[in-house]
Amino acid sequence: MTINLLQDKGTPLERQRMSWKDMVGKPISKLDDDAFTRVRAILMNGLELDALRTKQVALRMNAEARVPLAQLLRVEQHQATTINWLIGADHSPLETTIGYEQTAIEVTASVAQLEPDPYLAQGYRYALLEDFDHLYRYSALLDRLEGKDANNITQGYTDIVPARPTWEHHRAPEHDLLEPYGADAALSTKLHALTLTGGEYQTHDYYMNIGPLFADPLARQLYAEIASVESQHITHYGSMLNPHETPLEKLLISEACEVWNYAGCAAQETNPRLRALWERFLDYELGHLQVALQLFKDFERRDPAEVLGDGLVPRFIEFQSQRGFVRHVVENETALRKRDTQFVGTEEEGPSSLQYRQDVNAAGSPSRNASATWSWAPGTELAREAPATRRAA
Repeated sequence: MTINLLQDKGTPLERQRMSWKDMVGKPISKLDDDAFTRVRAILMNGLELDALRTKQVALRMNAEARVPLAQLLRVEQHQATTINWLIGADHSPLETTIGYEQTAIEVTASVAQLEPDPYLAQGYRYALLEDFDHLYRYSALLDRLEGKDANNITQGYTDIVPARPTWEHHRAPEHDLLEPYGADAALSTKLHALTLTGGEYQTHDYYMNIGPLFADPLARQLYAEIASVESQHITHYGSMLNPHETPLEKLLISEACEVWNYAGCAAQETNPRLRALWERFLDYELGHLQVALQLFKDFERRDPAEVLGDGLVPRFIEFQSQRGFVRHVVENETALRKRDTQFVGTEEEGPSSLQYRQDVNAAGSPSRNASATWSWAPGTELAREAPATRRAA
């Protein structure tokens, strides 16, 4: 799929209308649809929600651009609704959580391999290890509370084994930061960082909303613990973004990011109905990009090519199992820690993180307790015979 961000026009903003029936259509099936269809839905909902945040910031800082930004915000809201409502009632909140973690793992693993900046690629691999461990802890909770095998959601694409233990993810805030990319960074670097920031923001917000609704005390604690780590990941990825970009420059990158991701989804989607949706929203985002390009020219008095280069989109995220790469990272980088903005060995970790971790884990670790004595195996606890039953037989 060949797209030029500076030339392709898409659907004009004034023609982007959706009915409630358009927005609230048939959800995907957790069993009949491929797991990567769910991954794409979760990823794109996160991108849409982040696009809404970006536009709200721009709205508050640009008096002259308020009307077009308000118009863009309304369409992005309806796109986000359409995508978020693809997750249906056949997913329990905990099963959706498994889908969120699978999305984080597979998308981050692909981005880590695509990223041309070695330092930022290391940053993706670092957080990937933590999301990988979160999948393991939530899989244990799914077995405990619902007697379900998380592989019914992951469909065998993603391993369910521990990595850097969640109770060791907790760092003092100053050690979550990374050095940002520079003004001369490749377009792919900008899009990768924004994609992962949006994805982690969505996961954090979902856990903050879902966690309090559980009756099980350990489940409530586990969501609280991992939501805190997801907040760290927002800082981790968000600090990759160049803080010297103006609000309208960030808007331009945000629209380019949505175009790039929708194009990647459309090119790889296996569900024809969803592929048509991704193609429709790709045209919508190309239309949004035209508005952002004009705002950038009118108010920044700059050439968008300074930000978008020649307009050709980078290589797409690959929606396929990244098992081999993830296993390599788990084997070789689990012992890494953070000190300021650098990655160091375990013994060199920032001292303030050691104290912080001791404080938050003072009464025990929910993630450790949730998975105590548990390891993934085919079948579930409801299908296994108790030891006493086996002896009696």
